Amino acid sequence: MLRIHFTPDDLTRVKVAPGPDVLWEITNSVQTLQRTDGERVFGTWRRRVRPRLPESRRLLSPLLPPRGYSPDFLTPTSGDRTTLGSAVDTLLGTPRPRLRAELARLARSTRLPAWAASLAEGDTDMLARLGEALHAYQAEALVPHWRHVRSDLEADRALRTRHLMDGGTEALLAGLGPDVRWRPPVLEVTYPVDQHLLLNGRGIVLQPSFFCWPAPTTLADGDLPPVLVHPIQHTADWAALPGAVGPATGRGPLGRLLGQTRADLLRAARTGCSTVEAARMLQVTHPAVSQHMNVLRAAGLTTTVRTGGRAFHVATAEGRALLATEDRRAGRGRGDEPRP
Repeated sequence: MLRIHFTPDDLTRVKVAPGPDVLWEITNSVQTLQRTDGERVFGTWRRRVRPRLPESRRLLSPLLPPRGYSPDFLTPTSGDRTTLGSAVDTLLGTPRPRLRAELARLARSTRLPAWAASLAEGDTDMLARLGEALHAYQAEALVPHWRHVRSDLEADRALRTRHLMDGGTEALLAGLGPDVRWRPPVLEVTYPVDQHLLLNGRGIVLQPSFFCWPAPTTLADGDLPPVLVHPIQHTADWAALPGAVGPATGRGPLGRLLGQTRADLLRAARTGCSTVEAARMLQVTHPAVSQHMNVLRAAGLTTTVRTGGRAFHVATAEGRALLATEDRRAGRGRGDEPRP
């Protein structure tokens, strides 16, 4: 059990990460790739990715066993992490004493290959090979699916924001999934080992992760900036090839492209809406909303998460880019620009 201890100050310093953390997605996906559970969610992805993985993946799997401890330096909490290149640069700058200590801890539970000794000593060539392996793995395993990763994480962030708006920080914490229980002032998380994380006024970042499975995780070193990485709900068949959008009709530029109802639904999904809310706003039936959202979702313009028996729809980066273009042409300003 992981127990995260909050003070009153910590409850005012809970943040939801603005988007995916590429190194967490790499590390979690390497671990998930070695597992056999989660077949419904990850089975298709595993079968597609495994034959394409470069030989350099052999540098990652020993450092990231499917269960148990993995080194914190592989997911740095400091430095510029806005791109993979900058995040890897931060990782490769890990001080030698920390490399040595964390790899020694890993060696107590996992048999490491001989090259791990060079990595522990900060060998320049070994670190360069690790950086190349991270880039190669991302290109083959994550880039082809990054649109789905980003879209589902955006949907999760919209859902967390809704929980925060409706019920405050405690509702946000209580809504993190079945493996998380909020028992003030402690957040209890299903975990393979007993660990206590004392926030002591530092707050915590909630980092949704597409490949985190099956339960939340955190850093082993409680002195590092606190983060809780948690699973999300996935769009069904996300690893399959995307569907196509059929012909559309409608009035207005976006309406003529998508159909008037779909265009209105995409606008409603810019800030997130449930099926019930969308039906009320557009004065259409719930089945009609679901049908049109299926088309928008197949086109990659919206994504949907389900919680408490309700479907919650949110525009993806591509959907917001389309709306931003409409706004600019109509003289309404820039709108929401897609993140890279």
